[in-house]
Amino acid sequence: MAYEVNGETIEANEKGYLTNLDDWNEDVAKAIAAQEDIGELTQRHWDVINFLRDEYLNNGGKQPNIRNLVKEMQKQWDDKKVDAKSLYQLFPKSPDKQASIIAGLPESKRKGGY
Repeated sequence: MAYEVNGETIEANEKGYLTNLDDWNEDVAKAIAAQEDIGELTQRHWDVINFLRDEYLNNGGKQPNIRNLVKEMQKQWDDKKVDAKSLYQLFPKSPDKQASIIAGLPESKRKGGY
């Protein structure tokens, strides 16, 4: 699988995850989001995407699950009503997995739990 972005071919695996982290940029994210049937990326989309990228790139490869995403977005958005349903409205297939694809991160290797 591959994404066409600004005349370049960006390689991805069969599930849509980029094969090279360095190929990611905001234009690539927008192209992946379109492929994932997500409309325009809002600030809330970007908050989730940027949090996931920061956790992975700057915190030892951490890949937060949905529970941790909810906790972090409650803090960032100063909204205690944020729940998993709120995140599924942004990323309908699975907030942690679909957002990670759009964020250009590798597929999660975690096995359940927290």
